[in-house]
Amino acid sequence: MEQPFTHLDDAGQARMVDVTLKLPTVRSATATGFVRCSPEVIAALRGGSAPKGDVLAVARIAGIQAAKRTAELIPLAHVIGVHGASVDLAVRDDGIDVSATVRTADRTGVEMEAFTAVSVAALAIVDMVKGIDKAVTITDIRLVAKSGGKSGDWLRA
Repeated sequence: MEQPFTHLDDAGQARMVDVTLKLPTVRSATATGFVRCSPEVIAALRGGSAPKGDVLAVARIAGIQAAKRTAELIPLAHVIGVHGASVDLAVRDDGIDVSATVRTADRTGVEMEAFTAVSVAALAIVDMVKGIDKAVTITDIRLVAKSGGKSGDWLRA
């Protein structure tokens, strides 16, 4: 019987999917998340007075860097060329929206890279503001769109 899970071999052992014969195609993925924090953090962000410096700039760079290093963190992720990565942050009254879009022209998708970018950007925010708000929380990390590849385009409804 053929193994239904792509990351398991016929004996049920973990394996990396072989994408050698797949042709490179243009692919993109966007993930989002939210960092819930106190009014004191929001005031510091809006006033530029966070003790550790420019929280949003650090988070943006951390997310982009993380997208490029995903294969080092996720055991069965492929090493692929990240040809574009953007991390967008929006300060709201109750926290920070985090969004990352990653693009490639490679043999496999960049969903994990988008997830990783959002996760690490959110962690960088927590690291930068935890001195102000110990209760800061990361929530709702999810894929919202992908395009390209065999499965085609997908958009969260």
